Amino acid sequence: MSQSSPSVFAKPSLVTRIAVGKGIGLLFGLIGFIALPLIAPEVSRMFQWAILLWYTTVGAIIGVFGVFTWHPVLSLPMPWWFRAPMIGAWMNFVLVLFIYDDLQAMVAQWALGETFSSPFWLVAEGAIIGMIIGYLATRLGGEGPRTLGGAPE
Repeated sequence: MSQSSPSVFAKPSLVTRIAVGKGIGLLFGLIGFIALPLIAPEVSRMFQWAILLWYTTVGAIIGVFGVFTWHPVLSLPMPWWFRAPMIGAWMNFVLVLFIYDDLQAMVAQWALGETFSSPFWLVAEGAIIGMIIGYLATRLGGEGPRTLGGAPE
């Protein structure tokens, strides 16, 4: 007889959190992959692939960080609605730093006035996408140390 083990996708589950995060990140990455040539036809195929893989990675990172619900140094709670947008914003901030010149050229073509002419608006987009990913990962996979499989809350 085989011994039954708990499902890795049972709630709460870190595997579920990561899978949901990567799936939603992949969805946003696909939107970017498909929309980029429509918005900026001069964008290279490598840039498109980078966006697709970037948001998939952001989703995975948000999924993994769902284990941490308490900041150990500051002794403050870190709920999903704080943690996930901060991770998304930070990751997109780093992305803007890496590809600033390419983004500046793209944004200059379709910016809506002077206010929206900065590539750093991608940071706000990262926060919004992070919040969506964080909500769904928490809703479907749980959060906290219990996602590791039996660890106390």
